[in-house]
Amino acid sequence: MNQLVIDVRSAVKQYGAGDSAIFALNDVSLKIELGEYVAIMGPSGSGKSTLMNIMGALDNLTSGEYFLDGIEINSMDENALSVVRGRKIGFIFQSFNLIPRTTAIANVELPLAYQGIKAAERRMRATKALEVVGLADRMDHEPTQLSGGQQQRVAVARALATRPALLLADEPTGALDSKSTSDLLDLFDQINAAGRTVVVITHENEVAERAKRIIRMRDGKIVSDELNKARAS
Repeated sequence: MNQLVIDVRSAVKQYGAGDSAIFALNDVSLKIELGEYVAIMGPSGSGKSTLMNIMGALDNLTSGEYFLDGIEINSMDENALSVVRGRKIGFIFQSFNLIPRTTAIANVELPLAYQGIKAAERRMRATKALEVVGLADRMDHEPTQLSGGQQQRVAVARALATRPALLLADEPTGALDSKSTSDLLDLFDQINAAGRTVVVITHENEVAERAKRIIRMRDGKIVSDELNKARAS
């Protein structure tokens, strides 16, 4: 087996108790290896967003275990989790989450500044990341001067600049038109081909079908986990 980036073991996330208990995750186990490209699908209430929050170290399990890039997450306090999130996970959200009135390159540099990386190194990493996403000529543009697709590419560059073990995208195409969606999925292909582990949470078949492995959830459980024969090599 290759190096595991995600290792979820018998995960349970419960809200409430007794007869009113709701299981957002119900005995979920999942392994994702270094360099995989995985889509996690499911309808509203299926547990996919809860699983994303667990994988992103944004929420705690009621029971079970979670290892991120070999690090046991369950017992960490919030300060330690914050460090792990910053160093191990590159987040991409539907809403871009860019800082307005701030240039693209400054947005990409921001998480590196939180990590205490020196200015010259920050600028070098941010420049390279923006080049990777095809925005070398837009580095000094603010979000309002960029299209939705370009803003999402800045968000991808911001995620890549931290050199994360995992690129975790939550409904990343939800605010994009069809052309920008296609361009973003092409970019994910390139990022994965370069060896990065990519996990996309989505309800869109078009998005999931670009992944090499598709996991489907329902009622807090994984109901299928299959290689995408059209994409897997």
